[in-house]
Amino acid sequence: MLGPLLRAGLEVIPDAVPASAIPHVLGYERERHVGGFFVEYEDPRLVQRLNDGWYDLAVSVGLLDENREFLVMLPRGTRTAAEDRRLRHGMRVWHRVRLLERWDLMGAGAASFLGMRAGHPGFAMLALDNGVWLLADTYESGVGVYAVRDPAGSPGVLRGLEWLAGEDVYRDRAFRREVTAWLEQRRQR
Repeated sequence: MLGPLLRAGLEVIPDAVPASAIPHVLGYERERHVGGFFVEYEDPRLVQRLNDGWYDLAVSVGLLDENREFLVMLPRGTRTAAEDRRLRHGMRVWHRVRLLERWDLMGAGAASFLGMRAGHPGFAMLALDNGVWLLADTYESGVGVYAVRDPAGSPGVLRGLEWLAGEDVYRDRAFRREVTAWLEQRRQR
């Protein structure tokens, strides 16, 4: 896993995911959407526009901390995002990463663990403080990248996590335990 991520410009920081990191985001309220963009596949500069747009959005919404670190969600184990999607396997997990000076998330990254192929990303990102969540994903006519503020404070996201804790929809007991533990930790604050 480390080689492809390094080629994408991400240095993995092992065993450094904050315990407070929200395990999954779904069901947020529309008013929490704080930015995004869409690039059509027909654009001859697809990868460059995606990389530029991602960086501008990530900086403007506070995804990167002062060390250019954030969390990225990847498949468990060594499967690529393409294999994970095809297998419809269990949930993905957060990894803490540092954005290096030279990076190519939407090209080299999307061609490995961060998507289906260059220009076809499929990954989620989270600020270390849970302040913002970003999603880069492929759609019928292009790629969308959008940001959601404070997902851990969203009633819709919390309802979604409660539902995931009660259902084994992904048939992934480890993920279900993570969600349950995170919700319990949140209740105790």
